[in-house]
Amino acid sequence: MQDLREQIKKVNEKLQALLKAYQSLQKENQLLKLELSEARNNVQEHTKTIEILTQEIEILKVSGNSSNNEIKKEFEKRINQYIAEIDRCLALIN
Repeated sequence: MQDLREQIKKVNEKLQALLKAYQSLQKENQLLKLELSEARNNVQEHTKTIEILTQEIEILKVSGNSSNNEIKKEFEKRINQYIAEIDRCLALIN
């Protein structure tokens, strides 16, 4: 009879440990979902910014002024920075 009580006690202890682990994983899952949502929002914002900057580059290319070469280079640099950040966000999502 004593062995049965000990076995029940061990099973109960293991069950409590599993419940704590489950709760911990639930919290971690919620945090990861929040991070994923934020990363997706960042990607969307950066995509919009890239589209705007791409349009501005196209306008500058059409204008063809040599004084705009510096502006074009600056826009291209900014676009490359945004692309790098989007790639980083996508890596976090994956």
